[in-house]
Amino acid sequence: MTEERSSHGPVTGGSTPGEGAVGHRPARWRTRGRLSVSLLLCILVIYPVSSLLFRLRYRHGDRIPVRGSVLLVANHVSVLDPLACARLVFDHGRIPHFLAKEAVFAGVAGTILRSAGQIPVARYTTAARGSLDAARADLRAGNLVVIYPEGSVTRDPDWWPMRARTGAAHLALTTDAVVVPVAQWGPQRVHDYHDKKLRPALRVPVDSFVGEPIDLSAVRAEVRAGRPLNAELLRETTDLMMSRVRDQLAELRGERPPLAVHPGPGRRRSDGPAGSAA
Repeated sequence: MTEERSSHGPVTGGSTPGEGAVGHRPARWRTRGRLSVSLLLCILVIYPVSSLLFRLRYRHGDRIPVRGSVLLVANHVSVLDPLACARLVFDHGRIPHFLAKEAVFAGVAGTILRSAGQIPVARYTTAARGSLDAARADLRAGNLVVIYPEGSVTRDPDWWPMRARTGAAHLALTTDAVVVPVAQWGPQRVHDYHDKKLRPALRVPVDSFVGEPIDLSAVRAEVRAGRPLNAELLRETTDLMMSRVRDQLAELRGERPPLAVHPGPGRRRSDGPAGSAA
């Protein structure tokens, strides 16, 4: 049972010379590093389940740097997204560390997830800042962190990204991580968050589009020079990241995204352009 492999493009943003080029990437067992018992347990669950549920198709997966800190920013269409995204990252030679809501870290499963490097987020509390600190430390240690800036599955009825929170921008501007935008499409066909229905099926097509790394070097230099990391700058950076994800999703779907961006739970839809509110 094999997944459709990446369509290859130029590799940029953090891999050492020669490692990113097609045909020159190191063996994946080398770049993943040593696998702990907890990670092996996660793989033993995720790999077969994702292979049964999804027919995984990757575009430009080789844009994920094989070494060094990476902040992978993705849209959120289903509670099953992490299964597909974990495979995307793992199949391209890295171990993903997810920022995930605290509720999934209960009991024995939570102990395993924490030991495997996953990061709980206590949303809507002051403890959420501690989660960002943990993710920042993880990035500075050279790991790959996955974050869904929307904070939860999109409430847009047509599955376009809704207005995102600014935590991902904070991480992007306070570390030197390579920021990689990823669009996902397909897991919502198996679990529809909007109507709370699970539609189990075998080998449902799921597409992942890995974009070119986002160049934030100029803004990072300004922040290091003393530019305030204020709400305006965080929103501007968030909008940039999510506009890239939105454009990639449009290409995956072969559709034009709407001009209006869903503002998220409990808010009215924005009338602004996608780039200003995503």
